[in-house]
Amino acid sequence: MFISFEGLDFSGKSTQVGLLADTLSQSGAKTLVLRDPGGTAIGERIRAVLLDREVLDMSDYTELFLFSASRSQLVQQIIKPALQNGTIVVCDRFYDSTTAYQGWGRGLSLDAIKAVNRVAADGLVPAITYFIDIPVAEIELRMMHQKAGADRMEMSGHVFYERVREGFLQLAKEEPRFEVIDGRMSIEEIRGRVWSRFQRELTKQSKSV
Repeated sequence: MFISFEGLDFSGKSTQVGLLADTLSQSGAKTLVLRDPGGTAIGERIRAVLLDREVLDMSDYTELFLFSASRSQLVQQIIKPALQNGTIVVCDRFYDSTTAYQGWGRGLSLDAIKAVNRVAADGLVPAITYFIDIPVAEIELRMMHQKAGADRMEMSGHVFYERVREGFLQLAKEEPRFEVIDGRMSIEEIRGRVWSRFQRELTKQSKSV
């Protein structure tokens, strides 16, 4: 099974990625945790460029294609072979981030992005996509409390993040695989919601076999 987590920066999604992976591993399931962009030697080098706060002249389409190139490498080199071996793959972001950030956030053509996403993912679609949703104002509070400086994407501003959040919420309305969870709940409450949806999906897949 392939599972993705989505959310604005500082939503707490990465914490939930780790918690779900820990629970699955403790249950005896073969589990692999990945991040997008990244996850491969090539992908990590692309990630470094994408998040470099000194790279300020990157065009929006260059950004789109770099994210997609990293994802393509991840899918072909890691994700598909793992799924074929019966491993549950949990990914911190996938192509829905591209639709929300580069489509809704940057204003690029959604039709073009969907086409690029299909190619980069080689037709792969997550069985579950968890969207950890928090208001942009809460994100800004959390960013203020971090010690390190914002990366290139995090420097994009309030209006940008409002558009990105709107994009994620629109995707959730269109895609039944989405599970929208209020990121202002406690870590354990969110963890419970994540596990409950996973169990429902597991039951659904078992019945379809």
